[in-house]
Amino acid sequence: MTVSDVLEAAARVVGVLVVFLTLPLLVGQTEHKAMAHMQSRLGPMYAGGFHGWAQLVADGVKFAQKEDIVPAAADRVVFKIAPAVALIPYLVVLVAIPVGPGNQVGQALDAGLFVVLAVMAVGVLGTLMAGWASANKFSLLGGLRTAAQLMAYELPFILAAASAAMAAGTLSLPGIVAAWNPWWLLWQLPGAAVFFVAGLAELQRPPFDMPVADSEIIFGAYTEYTGLRFALFLLAEYAGIVVLCALTTVLFLGGWHGPFPDQLGWLWTLVKTLALSFVVIWVRVAYPRLREDQLQRLAWQGLVPLALLQLAVTGVVRVALG
Repeated sequence: MTVSDVLEAAARVVGVLVVFLTLPLLVGQTEHKAMAHMQSRLGPMYAGGFHGWAQLVADGVKFAQKEDIVPAAADRVVFKIAPAVALIPYLVVLVAIPVGPGNQVGQALDAGLFVVLAVMAVGVLGTLMAGWASANKFSLLGGLRTAAQLMAYELPFILAAASAAMAAGTLSLPGIVAAWNPWWLLWQLPGAAVFFVAGLAELQRPPFDMPVADSEIIFGAYTEYTGLRFALFLLAEYAGIVVLCALTTVLFLGGWHGPFPDQLGWLWTLVKTLALSFVVIWVRVAYPRLREDQLQRLAWQGLVPLALLQLAVTGVVRVALG
């Protein structure tokens, strides 16, 4: 390995870390502001000077000052590592997401889509570990709700992603973007909708936030967490939003394809990802939480049949096109 190879690898690692540490915080700040305007909440709009710019900083200081409490009956080892298990998979996924043509990717993988889906499933274990290790029955119930929701929405999520891979004829994420063309927006649109909605449910974002139910007296599997450990779960949520929107962009919206030259393809990927992130925030404000029975019915009677139909249509189109 030459010096140039080492420098290139180091630059890619730094780039992924910068994205991982910047975009989730930007999405979190945007959510504060968007929800404040949509719901006329004055605090997040104006606290901290010009347009409330210091709100996110204040939240970080608040979490850092809170006492780190571990319940006496908790499994201390599992309790402490659960936030890392929830957060790190999204960092790994970002390594495989292409942001531009050529070498504008952390690490190009021949089976990148398979790796990404497998690693994202690991992140949910952090929530299950938190619920089990907290020695709290409410936390355990929150973890079990998460498991039930995961089983319901993982199937349509994977089927929709498989539709994009079948259309492109490859599991490589850069290959899927390279094979994309504008007419995908028509015949892959149902798959994109299924993928996005199922992704929201897997992230436990409203209106699919029954496992945490943050307007109730408890916070699901995270009830016993305080301080920075709790903040890591919130960071994992916003990192998951970025990853979901980036994957939707890569699989269904053409990734770096757009009006910009190839050298600026990363900018078009960023614009699409942030636009979808705003949609995630808008959905949180616009729709009420589903009941548990409604959540399961939507998955098994709505998204799974639609994903299977999309997969069948994709297969027919691929055969017809030769």
